[in-house]
Amino acid sequence: MKHNRGPNKAPNGNIELRQMQLKDLPPVFRLGQRLFTAEDLPTLYRSWDEHEILELFRSDEETCLVAEDDEKIIGFALGCMMDKPRSAWRYGWLEWLGVAPRYKRHGIARRLLNQLTQLLDTDEDNADALAFLRQTGFGQETRHVYLSRNLDEHPRSLERRNGHRNGKVH
Repeated sequence: MKHNRGPNKAPNGNIELRQMQLKDLPPVFRLGQRLFTAEDLPTLYRSWDEHEILELFRSDEETCLVAEDDEKIIGFALGCMMDKPRSAWRYGWLEWLGVAPRYKRHGIARRLLNQLTQLLDTDEDNADALAFLRQTGFGQETRHVYLSRNLDEHPRSLERRNGHRNGKVH
């Protein structure tokens, strides 16, 4: 018989890491939606979508891992690999790493990371991720610049909205 632990209960200690399966895509996506919010991590929020997860899963299944506790997905690491042409070098990227909030500080992210480590990238405002990565030996930080523009107040957007309010469709 399965039972749900309350929010204050600790993980059961039987957390399993395994390769992601097709059935894991929806729970991984939902967990990412809870973790990568527009308010806290806007850059990650903008790029987190079901197509991203599916593409990573289809292209590099062996670099997509999940952490499971009592048959519930509580963490994930999604990566990809690249063989450099005419070179013995192989490069790996950890694209996404996430752990459910109540499972943080239980070594799950570290276990996932140990299986997929080469080059990492995260939002510069993601203080928890940056501290974690620095603790696990990553460095040589490079700043990325992402520019965005909200077009809600753009004249064409306003015109479309006003046209729909007035019963007009363009």
